[in-house]
Amino acid sequence: MNIKNGRPTILIVDDTPDNITLLSNLLKDKYNTKVATSGATALQIVAGAPVDLILLDIMMPDMDGYETCRRLKEDPHSSAIPVLFLTAKSQPEDEAMGLSLGAVDFLRKPVNPDVLFARVALHLR
Repeated sequence: MNIKNGRPTILIVDDTPDNITLLSNLLKDKYNTKVATSGATALQIVAGAPVDLILLDIMMPDMDGYETCRRLKEDPHSSAIPVLFLTAKSQPEDEAMGLSLGAVDFLRKPVNPDVLFARVALHLR
C-alpha cells in the first residue's frame, strides 16, 4: 500500500470538476486523494507514484475509462491497483465490460456516500 500519513491514497479520475470536488470532499477525512481529469493524466500519475485505489469515470474525452483501465491492468506496475468504475452508465453490458477489463467494482452516479465508503474500504483490504 502507498500509505502516507497513515492513510491510503485514492486517485479520482473524472473530467467533470463538480464530480471531482464532490468525491474529494467526501474522501478527504479518511484518505489522501489525487486527481486526474483524463485517462492519460491518470496513467502518468500512477507511473510516477503508485496509488492504493482508483475511482474511474468511463465517459471522458480522448481516452475513456475502459481504455484507461485496460492500460492500467496491462502494466505490471499498476495491474494490482483496484479500479472502481464510478459512472452514469447503467446498462448491464457497461458493467460487464468494466469488470471484464479488470475493474473490481462498478458504482453508479449519483454516488451514495455510504455505498462509496463501504466499497472503497472493502477493496482496500
